[in-house]
Amino acid sequence: MPIFSSTCKAAAIAALLSFSMAGSAFAHAHLKVEVPAHDAVVASAPSSLRLEFSETLEIAFSGVALSDASGNSVATGAAALAPDSNMVLLVPLSGRLAPGVYTVAWHALSRDGHKTKGSYSFTVRPG
Repeated sequence: MPIFSSTCKAAAIAALLSFSMAGSAFAHAHLKVEVPAHDAVVASAPSSLRLEFSETLEIAFSGVALSDASGNSVATGAAALAPDSNMVLLVPLSGRLAPGVYTVAWHALSRDGHKTKGSYSFTVRPG
C-alpha cells in the first residue's frame, strides 16, 4: 500500500516545480565578473571598468561611482552597455589613475525591475 496517493504525489511535484521556476521569475542582476578584479593589484592603470552581471541591465538606472583611498570621487565617463552584451557595463575612466587603492561602488537595475548594489576595491601598483 503506497504511503502517498497519486494526488499527493502530483501536488508535491507541482509545488516543487513552481518553487524552482520562481527563482528565474525573480532574478536579480548580480555581479559575476569585474575588470579590474576584486582585490586585484594591477601593474598599470586601467582605461576602463568592465562589470559583467547575471541579468540584462537597464542602463538608465545602472552605473558606478569610483573613489580613491581617501574617499574622493574619481571622474569617469558615462556608463554604457557593451556592444555585444546587455549584461556587461562598461565605464571609461576620464584620466589615468595614480597608484593607490580604488573602490568601485556599483548599482544595477535588471530588466525585470530588481535593484542590486555592491562595491569592491582594486589597487594600482606604483610603476
